[in-house]
Amino acid sequence: MSITRRKFLTTTATAAAIPFAVAKNREIMKKTGFSLTILATNWGFNGSYDAFCAKAKSEGYDGIEVWLPGSSKERDELMNAVAKHGLKHGFLCGSGDSDFAKHLNDFEKMLRDGVALKPLYFNCHSGRDWFNFEQGSRFVQLGLDVAKSSGVPVYHETHRGRLMFAAQITRQYMERFPGLRLTLDISHWCAVHESLLEDQSETVKMALGRTDHIHARIGHQEGPQVNDPRAPEWADTVKAHYGWWDEVVERKAAEGSPITILTEFGPPTYLPTVPYTFQPLADQWGINVYMMKTLRERYG
Repeated sequence: MSITRRKFLTTTATAAAIPFAVAKNREIMKKTGFSLTILATNWGFNGSYDAFCAKAKSEGYDGIEVWLPGSSKERDELMNAVAKHGLKHGFLCGSGDSDFAKHLNDFEKMLRDGVALKPLYFNCHSGRDWFNFEQGSRFVQLGLDVAKSSGVPVYHETHRGRLMFAAQITRQYMERFPGLRLTLDISHWCAVHESLLEDQSETVKMALGRTDHIHARIGHQEGPQVNDPRAPEWADTVKAHYGWWDEVVERKAAEGSPITILTEFGPPTYLPTVPYTFQPLADQWGINVYMMKTLRERYG
């Protein structure tokens, strides 16, 4: 079906306005000591830590989230850049090894090494989706132990290919471990379940109640990332994601506790490309900055 230019402009304006709706408890957010920290990802950024931190700071980000560097030299470079530009930092941790024992050992080493660098949190790509429940439970318990001994929060991300890849699987871990805390990247669940999770509202609600960190990427029923969240055809999908994020932020506001959010739209091939050219259909960095400003306006 064709769309007229007038209708396109009207629809686009309506879609763009959705994120700027005032959250229900905006006044509560002002009174309770609630704080919002928005971080930038270096996923897809080609440049040094210093260049990345400089660009993130100039755009108005509060901090960055990166994979914990593997060498002491890289860690020094990162921490120098963070200090120079006055940014906060969180770390991604995980392993890709197929052997369970080695994977768990690598994962533990990353957490133990990262503690000394005093991050805001660890965001964990925990295990593999095919590890059994008892194996997966070892990762969750390890995270609880590290968080207790170090004081650095450990969050497990709802991510495809990892332990928390699906809603019903994550629920099993939440029921076993009352202390389990999540990074909500609900875009993955939309893709895994080929839905906006309308039929799993109880499990989603449980996950929202365990969420301390959000990866603000918008997925859809057939993939983990829309091509551009500003496009009018994604209005309903954008609205669904903001609805989930609102619940998390409003709970945090009521508790008087902080929330951290990473803008995490990714580069190709997360970002669709033109056939034969591999040229991205949209500007990844620009989308993430748009998301940061939108989130700031909504929750700041």
